[in-house]
Amino acid sequence: MSRARASVPPTPPAPYAEPVASPAHSGLRHVRATAVFLVLAILVSGFAYPLVVTGIAEVINPSGASGSLLKDPNGTIIGSSLIAQNTSAPYLFWSRPSLTDYNMFNGTATDPGPSDPALGQLINETLNYTRGEWNLTANATLPFWFVAPSASSLDPDVVPEAVLIQIPRVSEHTNLSVERLLTLVNAHITNPPVPFVGVAYVNVLELDIALLPLIGR
Repeated sequence: MSRARASVPPTPPAPYAEPVASPAHSGLRHVRATAVFLVLAILVSGFAYPLVVTGIAEVINPSGASGSLLKDPNGTIIGSSLIAQNTSAPYLFWSRPSLTDYNMFNGTATDPGPSDPALGQLINETLNYTRGEWNLTANATLPFWFVAPSASSLDPDVVPEAVLIQIPRVSEHTNLSVERLLTLVNAHITNPPVPFVGVAYVNVLELDIALLPLIGR
C-alpha cells in the first residue's frame, strides 16, 4: 500500500534587490554626457552649420556671400555695396551724413528723433557745408534724404532726388556734361520690386565706381 506524499509548498523567490549605484559613479556619468553634448553642439552650430550655409551661399550668390564687395576699375576692393563711405571729393556724388563717420563698429545708442535738437544741429551743419562747397544760395533746398542720416548711419542708398541735385556740381568739376551724368544716374536708379511698395533708390558707392573711369580716375 502506497503512502500519499505530503505536499510541500513551493519556496517563494527571494525578493529582487535593485542595484545601488554609487553617487560618485552616477555624477561622473552625468558630467561626461554633458561634456560630450557640449562639444557636439559647438562643432555642429559653430563649425558645421556655418560651413554648410556659407557653401550654399557661395553657390547661389557668390557676391553676397563674400560681403557684396565692390572693386574699382583696377580691380582693387574699395568697399561693400551695403555700407556707405565718407566721400567729399567735389567730382563724386556724396552719401548721406553719418553719426558714426561711416564706421560700422561705432554704433550709436539712439538716433536723434524729429524733435531732438541734435538732429537739427546735424542737418544745419550739413546744409551750411553743402552750400559752401556747392556755392548754393542761402534759400536753396535740399532733399531730406541727403541732409539727414539714416537709421544705421551706414545706408549707402539715397532717393534719386538726392543724387540729381548733385549733377551740376559733379559736372562742374569733371569733363562730363549734365546730360551724360543724367544718363549715368538714371541707369543706376533701382525701382522697388513691387510698384508703389517702397521707394526708388540709388546706391551712391556703386554710382561713384561707375563714374571713375568716365573721368579718368
